[in-house]
Order: sequence, then structure tokens, then C-alpha cells
Amino acid sequence: MTTTHITQPTDREIHVERIVNASRDRVWRAYTDPKQVAQWWGRGHALDIETMDVKRGGHWRYVEHEGTGTHGFEGRYREVTPQERIVRTFEWDGMPGHVIIEDVRFEDLGNGRTKIVTTMLFHTTEERDGMFNAGMSGGMDESYSALDRLLAGTT
Repeated sequence: MTTTHITQPTDREIHVERIVNASRDRVWRAYTDPKQVAQWWGRGHALDIETMDVKRGGHWRYVEHEGTGTHGFEGRYREVTPQERIVRTFEWDGMPGHVIIEDVRFEDLGNGRTKIVTTMLFHTTEERDGMFNAGMSGGMDESYSALDRLLAGTT
């Protein structure tokens, strides 16, 4: 069973690591192809990809549909290094103005395995704690489980 390892290395960061059973190329496509993102990103709920321009300065916006309503998320890509790294801003419609910097790295472990390393930088400790205490880890596990199913070809 794959697990997600979450730490808080500084007073403004959340660091997440997850090893998946897929090549780095396959994981990269799952993160950058809108059709694939729609299958896993929103905890497996229905997800509309309104825009996803994966390049420096490009805009992204996703709307998740689940039992209690809809949740919009968006930002701008700051850095895109194919197969290796995506840095983008991340903002939730429910808390406008609270912008997170999300840095996702893809490490090739060989043997068809990839480590996904995500560091989220918050403006304040309170914002970090608010996100962490709002059930972030459970939501991430649901999304990563949906990603595992996609990568295994079972979605």
C-alpha cells in the first residue's frame, strides 16, 4: 500500500512525498494532460478543467463538484520544466487572497516508480495551519488514491 508522508519543515511550509508505481513520464502526463487531471485531482469527484495552460505564466482553473457543492481552485504557472518540476500559485475561491506557492518535483526512482515531492509555501503560519487542520491530508489521500487508480489503468 502506498502512503503519503506529510511534514511541516518550517513555520510556513507543508512538505508532501508520495511514491507511485509509474514511470516519471507517465506521472508527468497525469499532471499535465487535462483529461487525466480531471480523473484524479478533485479527490476523484467530478472536475471541470476550465483552463490549463501548462507553461510559464499560463493560467489554470479547476472546479470540483461534490456532495456539498462546488469548489474552485486556480493560479498561474511560475515554472514548468518538463518531466521534472511544476511551480505554480494556488488559490481556493473560498479564501480569496490567500495564495500558496506549490512546487511539485518528479523524481525517477527507476523500476517504473516515481517519487512526487510537493512543497507548499504559505504567506503565514496561520494560513498553513488553517489548511493543514481543514482536512488537507485526507483530501490529498483521496486524490492520490484516484491518481494511483489512473496510473494503474483502473479508472
